[in-house]
Amino acid sequence: MLSTDKLKNSNTVELLGWYGSDETVACSAWTSTDRELTSEKRDRIPQLIKKLWEDGHETPFEKIQFHFLVNTDIATHIHLLKHRISSLNAESARYKELKEDKFYLPEDWLGIDVINFESKDVSIISNKSWVEVLEKYTEVGNQLYHQCLKDLTPVLGRKRAKESARYFKTYNSQITADVMFNGRSFMNFQKLRNSEHAQKEIRELSQKMLELIKNIPDNPFQYTLQAWGK
Repeated sequence: MLSTDKLKNSNTVELLGWYGSDETVACSAWTSTDRELTSEKRDRIPQLIKKLWEDGHETPFEKIQFHFLVNTDIATHIHLLKHRISSLNAESARYKELKEDKFYLPEDWLGIDVINFESKDVSIISNKSWVEVLEKYTEVGNQLYHQCLKDLTPVLGRKRAKESARYFKTYNSQITADVMFNGRSFMNFQKLRNSEHAQKEIRELSQKMLELIKNIPDNPFQYTLQAWGK
């Protein structure tokens, strides 16, 4: 049986950078009247940001941005694609051979055994837990991917070989993605994915993103996060 320390390649996220602050949001909102900042107006920023969000004036929050680098399974990557994201660029098996064979194994599968499953391929299924089956299945898929790509290339050409051999890649295969949200789209992402109703992997990723923003030195988004209830 696999132990927790043998689980491979947890999904990860890194904060590459950010733009703006609470002041950026406030100044965007004040553009319609007077952007000049005074001490009195700076004191009003917490209240203004709270009111903007509560009243549904969300456009000023599009002026701040958060930039992440994530390493995540393909299933979770698909969740990222379904949001109003400013930009997303990911590692692509269409353009290159994925040689690292990174993959994710769900920790909550540990200790759950295969029961009464009949298969001709007993080398994968017989007397194993489900996390071990997934590990073996993924490894076989990766081997088939590389061999298929090699054999297809002389016949179909490298381009078609790469884009079709990837069908052997499993949903738990990991890729690296460069993701940037504006503030408004990030909050939409948090609302839907940092939720008990979201899939475990995307929920954990969204939680890590939020913690990284909370821990930015000098807390430049303090009042924005408070307005969001975060």
